[in-house]
Amino acid sequence: MKCLLLILALFAPVLAVAGPLQPLAAADVPALLQPPAHGQRIIALWALDCAYCEPNLEALVALQRAHPKDIELLIVATDSIEQRDTIEARLRSMKVADYPTRAYAEASPERINFLLDPQWGGETPRVLVIRADGSRLGISGALTPAQLQRLR
Repeated sequence: MKCLLLILALFAPVLAVAGPLQPLAAADVPALLQPPAHGQRIIALWALDCAYCEPNLEALVALQRAHPKDIELLIVATDSIEQRDTIEARLRSMKVADYPTRAYAEASPERINFLLDPQWGGETPRVLVIRADGSRLGISGALTPAQLQRLR
């Protein structure tokens, strides 16, 4: 028991630094795609090198904050989890670090792309909406005001 506590004490600082970013493997995708109990889940897919991703995330965060009981927002970086420090720094600078966030954790990102949405070619930004009734909507590119209105 003392050995277990010592190991836990040694790794506690590492766990605290890890932040909210979690790996996303192919096996994790089905759970993400399950319809929520009510409202909708919005999966915001973005990349570090994407020019339109930051404004999209800002708009989605504003939408979620306006409808916190109806919209669950999940952020997914299509970059490798191996870029954890860079991804987390960008999330903090965008002030979205408090949202659940995943990053790709497999050698073949195309596989995860396909599992998330077979109609998606991998371009970012991409928004995947999963409604409680099981219906889905995918939107690629910079979100327009009309598209944001449809997400409500």
